[in-house]
Amino acid sequence: MATSRFCPACLSSLSTSSTLLRLSRTTTTTTSIPSAIQHQIRGAASSQNALKYRRKDTPASQKRKKARSTFLQPNLKNAIQFSLVDAMRYLRASEVAHPPQQSKYELHIRLRTPKNGAVVRNRLRLPHPVKTDLRICVIAPPDSAAGKAAKAAGAVIVGEDTVFDAVKEGRVEFDRCLCHTDSLPALAKANLGRILGPKGLMPSVKTGTVVRDIGSSVREMAGASEYRERFGVVRMAIGQLGFGPEELSRNIWAFIEAVKRDISGISDQTAKDVHEVVLSSTNGPGLSLDGTFRSEGSLEAKGLGVD
Repeated sequence: MATSRFCPACLSSLSTSSTLLRLSRTTTTTTSIPSAIQHQIRGAASSQNALKYRRKDTPASQKRKKARSTFLQPNLKNAIQFSLVDAMRYLRASEVAHPPQQSKYELHIRLRTPKNGAVVRNRLRLPHPVKTDLRICVIAPPDSAAGKAAKAAGAVIVGEDTVFDAVKEGRVEFDRCLCHTDSLPALAKANLGRILGPKGLMPSVKTGTVVRDIGSSVREMAGASEYRERFGVVRMAIGQLGFGPEELSRNIWAFIEAVKRDISGISDQTAKDVHEVVLSSTNGPGLSLDGTFRSEGSLEAKGLGVD
């Protein structure tokens, strides 16, 4: 009887409102925040197959390449090599604009040698000496017999305390240095090794620069050429640009034989061998020699001399 108190239109609107209310409640309870939905992300990292073949990270210390124990050597099978006469011809052409008295031939002997070990070092009097303006210093009392003999032989600087003071002040005005045997204690007391040592000028018994016969040693040093191995290569001026092929050939073979003797002397310490011989000039390129004197198309040897 209570429903009869309302008209049908009111009941219809009331029913529609309650239905909408139920729908809104149902939608509110079932709808979730989009950010709260856990999406399934499938990538290469989560794949078992990808994990199987994934590259492992290696430590930085293992990524470094192993350092070479020997110096890099060129492959001579693919190198262009020249006979001595042909190499001299090209080098002479590169020195056209320069006075022949100021240019020299230089020989470079490349060695197969480890980076660590004994090095080749010596001096050699060539069959045809190369003119050089060496300034030779002799450590000996200037008024002694050794000092006077050094001056007579051509030494530029002779003395003890004056030489020590000049070197300590940074005035190293000489290219070679000899020491008389009696002056060796004074040299050791002066403690010049840290200055002269890196320059290769520190006299020592091992290098033959501590001598008793100063006069003959100065004359020999003035006419001799020194060489030393650096980075697997031994270099030395081998002749004036005016030398002919025969003169240069004799100097080259004398130098190569001297280096081979030095190598045999230290073979028990370090294994070395001659790999390549390169001839160059003061202003010219380096040309690899094939060991022959001349080729079929070479110029006449007498045409390469300078009057």
